[in-house]
Amino acid sequence: MPRGQKSKLRAREKRRQAQAGSQDLVSVQATAQLHSSSSPHFEDIPLELTSTFTATTAAAVSYMRSNEGTNEVQERPRSSQNPTATESFHRSPLGEKVFILVYYLLYKYQTKEPITKAGMLRNVIQIYRNYFHVILRKASEHLELVFGLDMKEVDPNRHIYVLVNKLEPNYDGKLSNDSSVPETGLLMTVLGVIFTKGNCATEEQVWEVLNMMGLYPGRKHFIYGEPRKLITRDLVKENYLEYRQVVNSDPPRYEFLWGPRAHAETSKMRVLEFLIHDTVPSAFPSWYEEALRDEEEPLGGVSQN
Repeated sequence: MPRGQKSKLRAREKRRQAQAGSQDLVSVQATAQLHSSSSPHFEDIPLELTSTFTATTAAAVSYMRSNEGTNEVQERPRSSQNPTATESFHRSPLGEKVFILVYYLLYKYQTKEPITKAGMLRNVIQIYRNYFHVILRKASEHLELVFGLDMKEVDPNRHIYVLVNKLEPNYDGKLSNDSSVPETGLLMTVLGVIFTKGNCATEEQVWEVLNMMGLYPGRKHFIYGEPRKLITRDLVKENYLEYRQVVNSDPPRYEFLWGPRAHAETSKMRVLEFLIHDTVPSAFPSWYEEALRDEEEPLGGVSQN
């Protein structure tokens, strides 16, 4: 190869490496800036752990759906259902951008600052702007599954977005502690277990699903803290869950029901929509019919038939 051509190739490679290094530095700086601006609890959440938690949460939700009693589940493929593909994506540059965007959006949600496409492109997406819609879609899926937040575009002309809690707007997602991340995703999961178990789930049934999400009693979780305290005390104190002893059980056994605040601020239909994400409702006829009946009852169907 002529010497001049070799020199050009070497120069081109140096420019490529410099651009890659600069991009990595920008990504690190963006993450560091988000961490420094957020609470200690939020900054302790590693990207690799949140990505794994998304996959395990999806698995737990899928498990609940499989118990409806019908094999005719018409589901569109999801990347989180393929562990190999998911793991590969998380390690890719686009995967890193997805979870940096999750951090960015959570920060905006906490500070109540406006979310714009321009801001996401400038602060997070950067040279991957051609993949903006892919990155945003996957980040939105993560926010919905783990944190119970829906991403909505409120101004298509100026591309302004908001994150909406899956519970009523008056619910701030922080419950009774100082956690900086909303716990709606966990609450919706527990409400889903109760709903799919005939509106009353034993403690064992709830933990069976939570264990699939990496949540164990007495073991502190990187997002939710100590989960047993959260579901048996905090959520009960906030009236989202009812936790009571099973009648005549010896030794004592306990069960969960929806609390009055859950009935007031959400519905079986909304919980069902959370469970059947990317699945046609007709695949779950008994749950869907019950949710429809619940919608028709006054006060959202506070009876616990």
